Amino acid sequence: MRLALAEARKAAARGEVPVGAVLVADSELLARGHNRPLTASDPTAHAEIVVLRRAAWKAGNYRLPGSTLYVTVEPCPMCLGAIIQARVKKLVYATEDSKAGAVVSRLKFNLAAANHRPEIRSGLCREEASRLLKDFFRKRRLEKNKKCRMVAKPEALK
Repeated sequence: MRLALAEARKAAARGEVPVGAVLVADSELLARGHNRPLTASDPTAHAEIVVLRRAAWKAGNYRLPGSTLYVTVEPCPMCLGAIIQARVKKLVYATEDSKAGAVVSRLKFNLAAANHRPEIRSGLCREEASRLLKDFFRKRRLEKNKKCRMVAKPEALK
């Protein structure tokens, strides 16, 4: 999870939502990555998808049985679907996503109906992952508010 957190920090430094992921199998790092939707102009370039694509390319197969995916935030429905399709054995995420999480949060996916059910563990490095997200969005709100104040003309405030 420490490597995933390092990837999340890279995303934040690039102005992306700080989500990082790594995929391992048999103690070998298969792939690592972070959110890239803005920099890649690709709405599917979430950290999990980036990592699954890299690992599948490296393995020469989209199925990644026996692998463990570490991700800093609970996956969204798209990412959880990809995790299931890739046959990832175990999913470990740090913190919940109350707005778009598909495992236990808002958009809870019916894993019992899935053709593959990864083992799931949550809470590993939860506080650090939560802090990264909170700090990122606090900074983003402050920057947005600053821009709004700079654009407003004094006569518009009367």
